[in-house]
Amino acid sequence: MTVDRSLSDRLSLNQITTDQWNLEQAVDGCLRHEIPWISVWRHKIEEIGLKQAKKLIQDAGLSVSSICRGGMFPAATAKERGERLDDNKRAIEEAAELGTDTLVLVCGPSAGRDIATARLQVAEGIDHLVPYAKDYGVKLAIEPLHPMFAADRSVINTLNQASNIAERYQPSEVGVIVDVYHVWWDPQLYQEMDRAKGRILGFHVSDWKVPMPDMFKGRAMMGDGVIEINRMRQAVEQAGYHGPIEVEIINQSLWDRPGDEVLAEVKQRFLEHV
Repeated sequence: MTVDRSLSDRLSLNQITTDQWNLEQAVDGCLRHEIPWISVWRHKIEEIGLKQAKKLIQDAGLSVSSICRGGMFPAATAKERGERLDDNKRAIEEAAELGTDTLVLVCGPSAGRDIATARLQVAEGIDHLVPYAKDYGVKLAIEPLHPMFAADRSVINTLNQASNIAERYQPSEVGVIVDVYHVWWDPQLYQEMDRAKGRILGFHVSDWKVPMPDMFKGRAMMGDGVIEINRMRQAVEQAGYHGPIEVEIINQSLWDRPGDEVLAEVKQRFLEHV
């Protein structure tokens, strides 16, 4: 197989793909498998502290594609919403400290049955954060989640919704994430990716296997499902995105396997299907 070096140089391990590993193990795994980028999850930073996390990544010579996650804006009370804004500010500080300009926002579910109000709270939360993020040189990247997650993870479910918020700001301030697992089904997908030209801040890959084994932990390895991953990659590139490509696979069966075995398969499938 001919290796597309320009593509392999863009491969990023989204840390949740090897959730069985702590940050030190994930960094070491990236070095062994020559993966140049890593997307770090905040609970992994918390395990060892921000200072040690920064040292591990810098000493390894890895680049950080994003921090996951901020968001979770809607809440029942103003006090709770304020606490969530404070947590997002800490996430912005962590992103800046680790050398990435991208904070992924999983925007959060409604606190009750009023989904319209929850969506307003998302927009208000982002509006509060933009000046703070700008001071740190961090962009807020809104990630729409598949509608099946509207009740428990995010009320922002389409690229259209994400762009409607992002377009209130400069592209250097707020943009969108295109995660194939969440948006592949959208009949307006390619029009919306074209609309987001200059605002796409990340591209995440996995696959949608039929039947899906689990709603949350059901993402499949690239090539095992129905998503037109390569076509979507070409579309985000036509929309101006040529940055790191994160392999983000939330799947219990992968977490039950040796991490090195998972990374070897990730590299192979990435070059075959992305």
